Order: sequence, then structure tokens, then C-alpha cells
Amino acid sequence: MPNRHEADRVTHGFPHRATVRASLTALYRRISPDGVHRYPTSVPASAVALGDDEDLHLGTQRVAHALVRHLRLPEARMVVSFRPMEHAATVELTAGPEYFVELNDRFRTRRRDIGAALAHEITHVLLHRLDLGFPGTADNEVLTDVVTAYLGAGWLLLDAYRRDGVESQKLGYLTPEEFGYVLAKRAEVFTEDPSPWFTSAVAYDAWVRGRAEAHRERTPPPLAGARWADRRRYEWERRRGRASPDAPYAFDGGTAPATAVSFPCPVCCQRLRIPAGRTLRARCGVCRTVLDCVT
Repeated sequence: MPNRHEADRVTHGFPHRATVRASLTALYRRISPDGVHRYPTSVPASAVALGDDEDLHLGTQRVAHALVRHLRLPEARMVVSFRPMEHAATVELTAGPEYFVELNDRFRTRRRDIGAALAHEITHVLLHRLDLGFPGTADNEVLTDVVTAYLGAGWLLLDAYRRDGVESQKLGYLTPEEFGYVLAKRAEVFTEDPSPWFTSAVAYDAWVRGRAEAHRERTPPPLAGARWADRRRYEWERRRGRASPDAPYAFDGGTAPATAVSFPCPVCCQRLRIPAGRTLRARCGVCRTVLDCVT
């Protein structure tokens, strides 16, 4: 997992949008909606915080086991050590039953971020056991961040993002706004509000921006909750059988008026295709979400 110390090196916005969406779809496909719903609550701050007077190594082991339990992994032995390194943390993935995690030496004095670093690495273990991964290293690391956040441990990674007079830091491969986006996607499914957990002001701001982006994806046509202006534009494009290049939907066949429309599911981002020119309820075949649509 990378480690950013300088604030001006932090990328913002949504540059990994396509991979983030593909990660959500892949997660739902691999473990099913029922599997996703086995994680209804996020890991509590109390379970992953180290006290100032707590033994560093024993406390780190305790946090690691809390995250193993949260991610519903078998109670395999997690061997955690500290050493100087370029990255924040690494994990050695073996056949088990033991897994070896190494943390950057600087976490010896930055205890509050140990849980964040461990969350990402232990999710690597989960994905290894699930045999879920993408071909490229960069895409696979984005997948790991997305799964960490969506299964309830990734708020730690966003909260580790800080920029103030004392320190500047960011952990993980997603941008702060992308972490906020995935957390908002999770919040919509589980009616969960992570905002009280953020101790970092810039992390909270990123959560707000990500939440706004996630909300925007729940309101475009052909979803029934679309704004009037967006609905008028959609109807005009459907009649001519062609969507604008920036539209979040596409029409099939090139006929006018269009007979079918495709768009991403606002929950799992799977592409859906349904008849055009009707009012109907569509059910996503991947996450089973039922959507009210005016197509």
C-alpha cells in the first residue's frame, strides 16, 4: 500500500471511476448480494484503536484479529512486524494458515493509523482466499481499497488522510473522493452514516464530495427520480434514438425512437438493458436491487 507524505502529491477527483465501478460489480458477482449483506455494520473505532499505554505489538495483534473477524476470515494467525520500508505496509500471501504483515516503522509512533494500514492488507488476504482479483497490479490495488471500504473497514483509510500544520498523509490507492464515493454507496445500502467516525476534517470533506457523486448516480434517467430537465433531455434523445456522448445511458440499435436503453445499476454498477418508452420496475440480476424507471 502506498504512503503519501506530501499534500501536493495527493490526487483528487475520480480518476479510477471505471475500475471502482468494475470492482463493485466484481464483488457482488463473487460473493453474491447475500454475501455482501453479511457485513451490515462497519468495524467500530473502539475495536481498531490502540491506547497510548497499550503494548505496541500486542495491541497491533489485537487490531489485526479484530479486522480478521470483521472480514469474516478464518482465525488464521496474523504475524505483524515493523520495519523501515518505502510503502506503508505489505502482506505475504501464502496458502496459510499464517499470514505475515509488515508495517512501516513510522507506525510505531502513529498508532492511530495502524488499523487503516492493516485493513487494506487483511483485505488482500480476503481477496486471495476468494480468488478475486484483476490482471494488473494497479487495478488490483484499487479493487482492494474498494472492497475494504464497501465491506465496512475502509472508513479507516479515508480517515487516515490528513492535511494540517502538523502532518500531511494519505493511505491507499483511491483518491479521498473515491473513498468517500464507495463509502456512500455502502451507506445507501445499509442506511449507515459514517460521518461521525471521521477525526480528519479533510477526510470528512472528501466524504461529502464522494457522497454527492454517489447521490448523483441515483438520479439520472431512466431512473424515476430524475430531475425534470434531465427527463426532458432524455425523452428528446430517445425520440431521435441517440444519446449524447456525456449521457449516463445509451440507446441500442440506432432506431428512432429507441426501443431499448442501457445504464449502470446505481448500486453495483452492472450495466442493465431494459425496454425504452415504458414505465416499469427493473431488477438488477447481480445485486437484486429493484429500480423504478421511466424509460
